[in-house]
Amino acid sequence: MLGSVAAPTAGFHFTESLYRSLEENGISFGRITLHVGQATFLPIRTGDIRNHRIRPERYCVEEEDAEKIEKAKQEGRRLVAVGTTVVRCLESMAFERGRIEAGEGWAHLYVLPGHRFQAVGALITNFHLPGTSLLVLVCAFAQREYVLRAYAEAIRNEYRFFSYGDCMLIH
Repeated sequence: MLGSVAAPTAGFHFTESLYRSLEENGISFGRITLHVGQATFLPIRTGDIRNHRIRPERYCVEEEDAEKIEKAKQEGRRLVAVGTTVVRCLESMAFERGRIEAGEGWAHLYVLPGHRFQAVGALITNFHLPGTSLLVLVCAFAQREYVLRAYAEAIRNEYRFFSYGDCMLIH
């Protein structure tokens, strides 16, 4: 099986010095191997977003990372997903298995407004194109009216959009 069609770009903002600084301040990281799929970039072409279908994306979580993520979740610490593909991965595991476990799998979940988040407590993500499942996921996480206000602010202030653009923290 082939790998990812694109880099999971929300992590581009993290330099080695930023990682060190965050770790020095008590932030720990669990890493996930993601295989971003083509469907991520396809526009929604249905009149009702609930009728749109998104293909699953493959992931792999090593034992040490799964234990770290599940422990944080059980301790009530906030899990901050870096990217929408990470959200799909963690929420798919939480929905299907009830917990974060090591292994390979497929993120099948299409996160829509009204989704009850079971794993992720905050999200760092880029500014996404209108009419995509990525923006739908962001709206599910932060509520549509807040996202639209953030996008209007980003446009007013000439933020950069897409893979190498600016990002936002939603919690």
